[in-house]
Order: sequence, then structure tokens, then C-alpha cells
Amino acid sequence: MTTFHLPDLGEGLQEAEIVSWHVKEGDEVLVDQLMVSVETAKAVVEVPSPHSGKIVKLLAKPGDIVATHQAIVEFDLGQGATLGAEHHAAPTAHQTSTTTPGSMTVVGRMAVSDHELIERVIVGGTQGGAVKAKGRVRAAPAVRMLAKRLTVDLTRLTASGRHGLITVDDVLSAAGVTRQGTAHHEGRPTYRMPALGERLAGEFEALHGPRRAMAHAMTLSRDEVAMVTVFDDADIHTWSGRTDMTARIIRALCRGVQAQPAINAIFDPNGPARRVLSHVDLGIAIDSGDKLLVPVLRDAHTKSLSELRTEVNRLKQATTDRTLTPEEMRDYTITLTNFGTLAGRYATPLVVPPTVAILGTGKVHRDVVAADGGIEVHPRIPLSLTFDHRCITGGEACRFLAVVIQDLELAE
Repeated sequence: MTTFHLPDLGEGLQEAEIVSWHVKEGDEVLVDQLMVSVETAKAVVEVPSPHSGKIVKLLAKPGDIVATHQAIVEFDLGQGATLGAEHHAAPTAHQTSTTTPGSMTVVGRMAVSDHELIERVIVGGTQGGAVKAKGRVRAAPAVRMLAKRLTVDLTRLTASGRHGLITVDDVLSAAGVTRQGTAHHEGRPTYRMPALGERLAGEFEALHGPRRAMAHAMTLSRDEVAMVTVFDDADIHTWSGRTDMTARIIRALCRGVQAQPAINAIFDPNGPARRVLSHVDLGIAIDSGDKLLVPVLRDAHTKSLSELRTEVNRLKQATTDRTLTPEEMRDYTITLTNFGTLAGRYATPLVVPPTVAILGTGKVHRDVVAADGGIEVHPRIPLSLTFDHRCITGGEACRFLAVVIQDLELAE
């Protein structure tokens, strides 16, 4: 009997939710056969079987939150069973046997080598790329960025992750910040829940997945970014009935970036320093009912209106189908949130570091406006631009918004 544990899914993530099993108890499976889909704060990840054998027992059901390295399935390998590729090497000090929690992590070490085996595309698969790891701090890119923002020296930390990987918790602990975003630095106030009366008494539901990631990101945004929001409206009475509003908004945003490149940048407060980017990788906030995901439309500035529509449709469908990959939700350079499709005229959308700007569009209203011939009623798009005032001037933000409005007010 062999027990399989949830693999280390990378990015310092400590848990995942079981979405669906693709096998059942009693099934005979082969190595690398799709076994279970799990959802992290980043995306739905498919985990293949590490063995050839018989599924004896599933130890978690869909909807369960399981910790990294928690047992999730038991195998009967029988005679001459086949193990995953990493088990063909003799265990080293950094690699354990098949019955330990670390036996099927994404990152492991092969015997007699100074290379890390990093699994790509499918967690726990047998194919991967070798990357030199000797003599450097081991941390995921997101953890390194967090350490920069919190001015934490990674070389001084003791790693708590598998195989010496520095985790988000290691960085937060060194910075004096708890997982809930409260600080315990001397002299800095902390939040404590007050005693609750009978009408509020009861069990709390822990946040998980994208909702937990949102809580952490918004806490960092609130604590670090000097946010300012400016509001205005774009008059679209010249549009025809066939105009694609979303594509037009994206095109207008890209033209605003072309006129004011500083809006499309990432900021490092440790310098302080910024990097203005020539490509527009647009993060589009998409509401999927119980969560908010931000897939990325790459190179938006190079696409026609029809190409923008095609790509937006693809990202929306992938969000609905829960097939977005982590690569499709990282490294955006500016953000668009179209909250007006639901309700709301203006808002103060929050900038998520290291980006410096987010444009929000509200619900289209028919407003009374002064025209050359008198009073008219025109449809107008409410716009809310939030920017990081540490590196963006008010003039840059307003000039960007003026170009966005100018482009939106074109007939086509």
C-alpha cells in the first residue's frame, strides 16, 4: 500500500481545493494518467497519477480544502508496479520515499546532481526542465516580489518549504506580518476581533483559493500604495448600434498608454524605482460568481478590434470553464475592471502592486448634456482611473484619461 500526498504546487501556495476526481476507488491506473483536478489561488491544476496500480481509497472529496503534502489517495501497487520518473533515482537528503509527504512535489532533486527538476505544464508529470540551483536562494517569483515590497532579505531567511524553498509565510513572518495581514511590529497597532454578541455568534468560514489571494493582495495594496482616483465620462452618442464596447475601451486604454507611457509600468518601492513597459499586457478583472479572476490579454496594443473581441471571449470562456493556467494570470502591466456590466457608476478600484494603474468603467447612463443646438440626452461611459501617486503625477494620469475619452468619443 502506498499513499500519495498533494504535491507542492509552487508559488509558495500552502493548500488547494479538490475540484473533481477523474478516477474512482477500484480503478486501475497508469503512470501520468489524469487523476485529480485541484484549484489553487492561481488556477485549476491537473494532477496525474504518480504510479501504475489500483486506487484503493480516495482520502478527500470534491470541495475539500487540503494542505500541501496532505494524503489524498491510497494505491495498491501490486507486483512489479511502476513508479513515477523521480522514483527511479535513489533518494537523497532532499528526496524521500514514496510514502512520505514530499515524495511527489513539483520541485525535487535527482541523485548525484546539482540540478533541480522543475515540472512544467502538468504537476507531478515525468517531463520537466533542469535548472541550475546550486548556491542561490530558492523562492518563487511571486515570493521574491513580495520580499522586495516588504524589504526582506531572502538570504537571511530560514526556509520552511520543501527542499529549502522559501515560502510566502517565511517572508511575512520576517516582515512581522501575519497571514491575515495584521502587523506585530513594536508600537504598531494590531486588530483584534471584539467580543461578539449572541446575534453575531457562530462559526467563521475560512477564505480560500482566489478569495483568500484577493484578501492578501488588497491588504498589501491598502498598506503600500498611495492611491488617487480621478473620475470623468466619455460621451458615446456617435456610436452605431454595432459597436463593441469592450474592444473600444481596450483600444482607448492602449492609445492612452501610447500617449502617457508612465501609466503602463511596474514600481519597486525599495529604490524607489520604476520600469516603464513598451508592451501592454492587460489584466481584465472577470467576475465568475463566487470569485474574481484576472486573466491577461497579452500585447493588447497590437490587436485589432476584432482580435481583441476574440481574445476577450477566449479568456471569459476559460474563466467559466476554470481552465486558465497560472501563466495566463500573471505579469500584467495595467488593469481594466468593467464593473458597470453589473451595477455602479463610479468606483475607487485598487491598484495591485507592482502595477501602478487600473481603469474602471461604470454602467452606461443617459445624461442630459448641453449641445450646440440646446439640451440633448446622450449615453455616457463613467470612467474611474486609480493610480499610484508615488510614481505617477496627477498630470500624467489626467492626460492619459483625456486620451482615453478622446478615443472613446470617436464614431468608430
